[in-house]
Amino acid sequence: MADATPTPTVLLPETEVRRIVDDLAARIAPVIDDETVAAVLLTGGLWFAADLTRALARIGRNVRFDALWLASYGDEQNSRGRIDIHADFQRPIVGRRVLIIDDVFDTGLSLAEAVRIAKEKGASQVLTVVFAKKPWPLPRAPEPDFVGWEAPNRFLVGYGLDHAGALRGLPDVCALD
Repeated sequence: MADATPTPTVLLPETEVRRIVDDLAARIAPVIDDETVAAVLLTGGLWFAADLTRALARIGRNVRFDALWLASYGDEQNSRGRIDIHADFQRPIVGRRVLIIDDVFDTGLSLAEAVRIAKEKGASQVLTVVFAKKPWPLPRAPEPDFVGWEAPNRFLVGYGLDHAGALRGLPDVCALD
């Protein structure tokens, strides 16, 4: 059976991805401390979270690491409009600053749910960072505190972004349309 997946078009090469991550780390470092819990939204945010936490470490900020596994897409290209929670925080966050890390901000559902969970668990402050922010016709709440790249309204793959679980490992951010 032949693969009908279109050929990805590179929008951001790996070198530009690295520059964006380093810039985000420089902007975030002054407003967090080493007690901050950096919580990645699984699974797409893993690539960005790994690079961002290493970039923060290179400039002297060694955050604690955790994850939330939320899903609103499944294997579809459009959000189902609801969030499934597959795994909650693993470490206590009561009284701590939490930095929620996600790969892409489009509907805002996952980020809003992550912020809600962190506040409900007693975080003293919740900050959010996304690698890419896609345009959206309506206001979304909450808007991310830190955005790396204003992405076009295209179906993105690579650097953690996927098409039905595939193409996450591409080092570049690409469009698949």
